[in-house]
Amino acid sequence: MKLDKNTIARLAAHLETCELEARDTLKITDEYPDMDWDDAYAIQDEIKRRKVARGARIVGLKAGLTSHAKMKQMGVETPVFGFLADYFAIPEGGEAKMSELIHPKVEPEIAFVTKAPLRGPGCHIGTVLAATDFVMPAIEVIDSRFRDFKFDLKSVVADNCSSSRFVVGGRMAPVDNLDLRTLGVVMEKNGQVVSLGAGAAVLGHPAAAIAMLANLLGERGEEIPAGTLILSGGITEAVAVESGDNVTLRIQDLGCVNMRFS
Repeated sequence: MKLDKNTIARLAAHLETCELEARDTLKITDEYPDMDWDDAYAIQDEIKRRKVARGARIVGLKAGLTSHAKMKQMGVETPVFGFLADYFAIPEGGEAKMSELIHPKVEPEIAFVTKAPLRGPGCHIGTVLAATDFVMPAIEVIDSRFRDFKFDLKSVVADNCSSSRFVVGGRMAPVDNLDLRTLGVVMEKNGQVVSLGAGAAVLGHPAAAIAMLANLLGERGEEIPAGTLILSGGITEAVAVESGDNVTLRIQDLGCVNMRFS
């Protein structure tokens, strides 16, 4: 680590305040170009600590940068990960308030809910599927706190991977008879198709992202507890939204989920 505890605390307070007040900022590596991955996750952990201290509950985890092409482009070998706080959750069919967001975008994802703990090292796709209670469709709203969505990966990890809102719904389906790689995905905005994809867009298999998360947490002496909701990563490119937009996600064999922006 290159940053001291006071700097980590100050940066965490700054980024969280930007989130809570819906205002943007410059990426933090402009000021601290030598910060490393440990610093970035330490800032994210401090943001989580601040939220819990104020009474928020951590209700899940999320993966980002879950395509091999993007990982190669950014020069990393694993996805990045963040957490989900309780107030991020929006009911199925509910609305996100644009006044609470900066420049939101939506991503279609497959959400996992675990029935057994997952702990690395050594987690793989089979381990994850054996520990999965069910999967369901999820729309994640990402909302980077960095101006014009211009950031590097260490800055985005520190910013809790742009986490802001999410909605899950549709069918809760066990994975036994599903091939998650071939599930077709259609996302619509205001009735128009804006993205198409399949589960294999996430690291070849969405469970691979969950395995990498478990292995990363294992390196830190942590695990994914039973009953955890995990967003496995965007299946397509993120799509910008604005007030008045209505977004629907349909995933083959998993049904659909919907949300709107006001």
